[in-house]
Amino acid sequence: MSSTGTTDHEATGPRGARHERDAADRLLRAATRSGAHLIAEAASLVQGWAVLADPIAGAVYSTPAAAAADGVHAAAAPREHPHCTQRPAAGAVLVLAAAPTVPPGHACHVATTTAALLEVRGQRAAELRGEQMRLHTTLIRLLLAGHTAAVTETLGGNRLTHVTVYRLSGVDLPTAHEVLWRAVRPSLAPYADAVTLMGRRDGELVVAELHRGGDDGRILRLVSRLSERHHLLAGMAGPLPLAEMPTAHSDAAAARHSATPDRRVVPADAVGASRLTPLLPTAPYTRWAESVLRPLSPAHQHLLLVWLRTGSKPRAAAALGLSAGTVRARIRDLSRLLGADLEDATVRAHLLLALRAPAPGDDSDSDSDSNSNRSRSGSSPPGPPRPPFPARLESLPDGLLDTEAVRTWAVGLVGGLEPHLRIALACWLRHHARTAPAAAELHVHRTTLADWLTQCAEHLARNLADATVRAEIHLALKATRNGPDDPAALPRRGGRTYRRL
Repeated sequence: MSSTGTTDHEATGPRGARHERDAADRLLRAATRSGAHLIAEAASLVQGWAVLADPIAGAVYSTPAAAAADGVHAAAAPREHPHCTQRPAAGAVLVLAAAPTVPPGHACHVATTTAALLEVRGQRAAELRGEQMRLHTTLIRLLLAGHTAAVTETLGGNRLTHVTVYRLSGVDLPTAHEVLWRAVRPSLAPYADAVTLMGRRDGELVVAELHRGGDDGRILRLVSRLSERHHLLAGMAGPLPLAEMPTAHSDAAAARHSATPDRRVVPADAVGASRLTPLLPTAPYTRWAESVLRPLSPAHQHLLLVWLRTGSKPRAAAALGLSAGTVRARIRDLSRLLGADLEDATVRAHLLLALRAPAPGDDSDSDSDSNSNRSRSGSSPPGPPRPPFPARLESLPDGLLDTEAVRTWAVGLVGGLEPHLRIALACWLRHHARTAPAAAELHVHRTTLADWLTQCAEHLARNLADATVRAEIHLALKATRNGPDDPAALPRRGGRTYRRL
């Protein structure tokens, strides 16, 4: 009691005022060095710990490091930590836990001064942020244009070999950009062999993490938290070699179109994941895909894959950074090159199967090994003869989809659909997920069709907004068809009504 009273008296007297001035001077000197030094000095002055907690990044600075979790928990639930002194600071929360011998007034003074200095540092950073953001956007554009060496030379990271790309969209994008910038604290100097670039392009936020082959998941965690907090949808692609930045950029956009409020960050490999392809016999599947895709270059295949994954030409154009007219013209050219109508839903589904087939070198079968060697060397060693003409996309070879394993998969997926739902779903898929023309062909109202599609999605437990999911459902419907899934066969009772069978 007496010691506390004496300390309080000293805090209000000349000695206490001098002590507070000394504390302010120490904090000011630390603030001129860095935010980390400022937090460390604050912890020293209160003889306890100090944490600057960000709602997205977690602990931005922490002294000691072991107090980071306690600081984040205290900032999230202040009433559960009444012993901590908290102040808002630069978009985050400063949390101080003073030693029991430190007067509360001194702890409050240190917290207030530290928060004010953090605000000053934040304002200074905000003045430079616009210029830095423009520089980041320029570097991303250079990477997309193929100027990899110039970017790595600018960054000074000769060991930066791979990139992971995130593309985010949403209504709150400007605020999300500033929040993520503050959380990541990006620098053009490599830190832990990684550099993070971020910039806004064409109404979306692009984040490119340059690293050495693999990332530690920190940016993914931040993007996930940001997406949940600001209701964004994000696609992720990589890690890919730095020279393949354009591929990662377009794959991330294709993945973003499959994101939903229940799954806000979708990796590109998840979009290409298939439950059907592992069931197909590897050797004939690989040979058929190789024959189908023989006229196409890797650039052609990538364009088609992005188009089929996104589900529309305008979305594919946005993902590839091209105009919609250019994408339409190139797809028309590829349709003539393949000799197939790429506007047919079955042809699209078969083409997606071909594009997702394993590479010939991945086969353990000797036949596929010989095909792989032949494609690499250009020679014709002994092996199964090639068909005289390229395989067609309109039909699949025998023994590919007509196996017991595929039939079991198809029945398990669409076997329980009621007749009217099955006919409506098949018609909607033939119209490439366009409700208005499908409803017109079915002679039902668009609202009725929308309700039926909702019932289909619930029954199938699949995301019908995903173009790759729709392609597999289309193949499952064909594999299990006992009669024509014709709108004329829709069960009706009279007029535009229908009856259940």
